[in-house]
Amino acid sequence: MLVACILASALGFIDGTIISIALPAIRDGLGASLPEGQWINNAYLLPLSALILLGGAIGDRFGLARTFVAGIGVFVLASLICAVAPTTEVMIAGRALKGLGAAVMVPGSLALIARAYPKEDRGRAIGIWAASSAITTALGPILGGVALSFGGPEVWRWLFAINLPLGGLAIWLIMAHAKADPAQPDHPLDLPGAALISASLALIALALTGFDGFTPRTLALLGSGFACLIAFLLWEGRNAHPMVPLSLFSNRTFSAANLATFLIYFGLSTVLFFLPMTLIAGWGVAETLTSLAFAPLSVFIGALSAKAGAWSDKYGPGRMIGGGGMIVALAFAILGLSAPLQDFWLAVMPGTILLGLGLGLVVSPLSTAIMGSVPEDRSGTASGLNNAVSRVAGLIAVALMGSVAAQAYGAAGGMASFGEFSDTPGHGAAMTTAFAILCYIVAIITALGAAIAYLATPSPAATVAKR
Repeated sequence: MLVACILASALGFIDGTIISIALPAIRDGLGASLPEGQWINNAYLLPLSALILLGGAIGDRFGLARTFVAGIGVFVLASLICAVAPTTEVMIAGRALKGLGAAVMVPGSLALIARAYPKEDRGRAIGIWAASSAITTALGPILGGVALSFGGPEVWRWLFAINLPLGGLAIWLIMAHAKADPAQPDHPLDLPGAALISASLALIALALTGFDGFTPRTLALLGSGFACLIAFLLWEGRNAHPMVPLSLFSNRTFSAANLATFLIYFGLSTVLFFLPMTLIAGWGVAETLTSLAFAPLSVFIGALSAKAGAWSDKYGPGRMIGGGGMIVALAFAILGLSAPLQDFWLAVMPGTILLGLGLGLVVSPLSTAIMGSVPEDRSGTASGLNNAVSRVAGLIAVALMGSVAAQAYGAAGGMASFGEFSDTPGHGAAMTTAFAILCYIVAIITALGAAIAYLATPSPAATVAKR
């Protein structure tokens, strides 16, 4: 069961990172434009962001193991569609189906481990799951980069196809070893809420992707998206079993931590999506070397998370998020300032090392702030909601900042498209300029998130004095 959950989680986590490395090759193979490339990424994030909370409830309603197997099955089928996709439209459809499977698969893995192990062994099992998932997530882009560097032009298809045997092994292990898995027919599902938030995010993402001003089409999409969002909030406020309990946001710390999560992950998602395209298609850096830019993030997060959690207890999560967030903002600024060097080791690695250090100080305290601001019986819902916020941040970031990148690229004299392979004059320089502008923007946004967390999250001394 543990191996199956690790495999399934790794498939979901890797898919979110490896697509950035493979996207230039995918765009070249399918002839996709930058907005289509954004949708290859966001078609996966959209259902995952909107439905991950519902996915956990579906597991309770129909049985964890059955739901988990179904989620993996959908994910594997979608991987096959992506592997053989003849057109961009088919690829986007496959990615959307993949996100739907992941929305059921990702929350089910941890719940299955908790159910499979007795209390005295549960902590060690979860630790093994977390460590193994982190290692596989870190190795995924590196192995993908090696394959892309030394394989043929269509080798990116195998990055999707490899999910078939791994997913099949996970399904077999679960079916062979799952214990009794009773369903709960009376467990309610918030289907209207899921439909409204899905429609809202889809319409807003459509409006922001390829944004070229407030045209009638853009205004209509944005208006419809925000109307669906308002309807969602009204429905959640009156629903007896809401997907998102709005009462949680009455706590200032909970609201501030989620806002900080959105702003920090907005910046992180922007850089991690557009950095590989800049290196591979703009500077001509090999995919293998490009994938190493991700390594410091996993190393520092893995090495510092436990210590950062202890420091958070001592000094307060707000101080840790504020300090770590400012380091992340500084890392983005350094990436922007050094980008004109167009040198991987001098212009990229110092920035990503600093980025990894900042994230290592932020990730655990964010969880501490979220968990410490809600009653214990709402901790699962709060954690899932914070997870969804980080994914929504990625969805909005890629949709909105792609338009900024395209406009900055054109203003810098680019004659092709940001992120595509081209030998037109000034292509690499224009991509570099556009990427630097993105870095400066998200440095400001991230610093704002860090400041909000610092100011709105009380220190332990303040909490004790208040009591």
